[in-house]
Amino acid sequence: MLVESEHLKQAPAAEPNERERIIRAVLDEVRPNLKRDGGDCELLEIDGNKIMVRLTGACVFCKLASATLEGIQAKLIERLGEFVRLIPVAGAAKARH
Repeated sequence: MLVESEHLKQAPAAEPNERERIIRAVLDEVRPNLKRDGGDCELLEIDGNKIMVRLTGACVFCKLASATLEGIQAKLIERLGEFVRLIPVAGAAKARH
């Protein structure tokens, strides 16, 4: 396990287009579970190591939303090989591409 952690730290950060593809893939993986519970998670913006998302539907008022976000963030860190911060954004802002 320690060897994997050291490898993760040394892995180069993914290229910008690859990063976005990985981020979208992770969100797509968790989406069926969110939708099953009446919610969703939309990617709004990627700004360096900050990834802004908006929870929608039942996720907005769910007591477990913070745990869901922590789980998504952990998956993103694992897949990207770098620390990122998942930031929930409230409101009706349009997604930026």
